[in-house]
Amino acid sequence: MPKSENPSSGLVGAGLLIVDKDPGMTSHDVVSRCRKLLKTRKVGHAGTLDPMATGVLILGVERATKLLGLLALTTKSYSATIRLGQATTTDDAEGETLSTADASGITGAQIAAEIARLTGDIEQIPATVSAIKVDGKRAYAMARAGEDVKLAARPVTVSRFEVLTRSDVHGVGEKFVDLDVEIDCSSGTYIRALARDLGAALGVGGHLTALRRTAVGPFTLEQARTLEQLSHDPGVSLDIDQAAQTAFPHRQINADEAESLSHGRWLEPIGMKGVYAAIDPNGHTIALVEESGKRAGSVMVVRPATLQ
Repeated sequence: MPKSENPSSGLVGAGLLIVDKDPGMTSHDVVSRCRKLLKTRKVGHAGTLDPMATGVLILGVERATKLLGLLALTTKSYSATIRLGQATTTDDAEGETLSTADASGITGAQIAAEIARLTGDIEQIPATVSAIKVDGKRAYAMARAGEDVKLAARPVTVSRFEVLTRSDVHGVGEKFVDLDVEIDCSSGTYIRALARDLGAALGVGGHLTALRRTAVGPFTLEQARTLEQLSHDPGVSLDIDQAAQTAFPHRQINADEAESLSHGRWLEPIGMKGVYAAIDPNGHTIALVEESGKRAGSVMVVRPATLQ
């Protein structure tokens, strides 16, 4: 950040914080903790992560909270463990058991065949305990209140669904199969629903026992820090310039164009599609821009003239 920027500008300390979320915390819990660590109320998150899950959670800090709604976080990656032989009310380990079955006879070929059917462009019914709204109510709240929740199938894309290891779990009267898997998918895909549907297709039931998000768009675990690590060294992972230039394509602009954008004026289009970052000669992101017709106008002015 330029030294000329003052604390009241919203640019000091602004950026994206990539958190490696601990299990048992809600996304809001993480936001609350980070507000205290960073000593600011201006912290928000881009998408949620289930309490039982760990891994990548993206937070915006200070003026970068305005970036969150523009981020094209359309792809996500996970590592997970699916248990075959047991179905639960929540499609994960936190729910009550609905049924159990002997899964030990399920072959690798059978598993591979059903995984193939769950890969690609598919229609998926979300988990009943999802945050999807039905008649203005969250599905999970309706389910917990004992209401009958019926969610419509929706299109999602599973570009990779790979089994890494298989473990046969034999307990007292229980013969489960645990699959460690890696999944790349579109935003809106429910991994617990994949576990449910895989178990159902194999006739033994299934649920998710572990989930770790390893990437969201261009942001990965390599950039992430745990809350414990943040407590020793508070600060964003990427400042607002790094964040914009990591998340969006860029266009180099000259000083005069930067001045125009900072005052809310538009530039001549250059044929770039989608939202992109306009970068001045000093490497600073002046605005996020989108072209329409004969204009390239700002969808967010990162450095308006009034803040400089």
